[in-house]
Amino acid sequence: MPGLRFNASVKSVSMILVLILTITLLISKNSQDIMRFMVDQEINLSTTAFNEIKTDHYNIKYTALDSDWVPMVAAAAEDAYDSVGKVFGEEPKNRTTIVIYPNSSSLARSFGWDRDEKAMGVYWAGSIRVLSPREWMDSGDSTDRFTREGPMTHEFVHLMVDEITRGNYNRWWTEGVAQYVEKRTTGFEFESPFAAGQEPSYYELASLDRNFDKLDQSIAYWESLQAAEYIAASGGEDSLFQIMTQLGEGKSLPTAIEKTMGVSYRTWEQEFYKYLEKNN
Repeated sequence: MPGLRFNASVKSVSMILVLILTITLLISKNSQDIMRFMVDQEINLSTTAFNEIKTDHYNIKYTALDSDWVPMVAAAAEDAYDSVGKVFGEEPKNRTTIVIYPNSSSLARSFGWDRDEKAMGVYWAGSIRVLSPREWMDSGDSTDRFTREGPMTHEFVHLMVDEITRGNYNRWWTEGVAQYVEKRTTGFEFESPFAAGQEPSYYELASLDRNFDKLDQSIAYWESLQAAEYIAASGGEDSLFQIMTQLGEGKSLPTAIEKTMGVSYRTWEQEFYKYLEKNN
């Protein structure tokens, strides 16, 4: 009898281990979908007092304070959907939730940031959160200005990068691609951090990988755009999308760049630094 109890115990433990392994594999395989579901539920809970409208491709949540600004946000969002979709050659698989926050503190609070953190828009796990244009635009400003200078195009590109790579990307890559596509579709580009005559400088890409948010943001964003433009100029714009496709297959960024550009990552990296020094 003790032997039977022992065998039953082993069988139970084995079944538990198989169950744990199965759940782990499911979570790993579908981690992006699970994360998006969780974030969507969090948004639903935290915005129960918000109003909501539906456009062709979005669910837009907003407070009564911003009722007059919703059409502007909706128009810019749909414009981004069309223009960015044409560049990527595909569209998101699901509708996207946009939340319009009435002020910077409420937007920061939605992420648990310090209340002094400033941002016009943030993409996170299938959703886009934006600061109300009421906070930085005049009542007479046009939708064209919001479309060009606002966050919708930039954040929608982040969504597309996330979709294609299945969440397998680092910060400098998605910021570089977002600026590249935004510049191409709207003409908007951040001012160079060296425009006032400062000595040009740059970070090693390994530093951008590890510490993007701790670096000088103007230089980090500028260098990310330079990297995207360098890839497009040296390998053709399609190289950007080939790299993202390989990221979606689980490859690391260095490996994806090597396979797409046809050189070792180290060689590509050194050539990129030479490009920065030559052109700046």
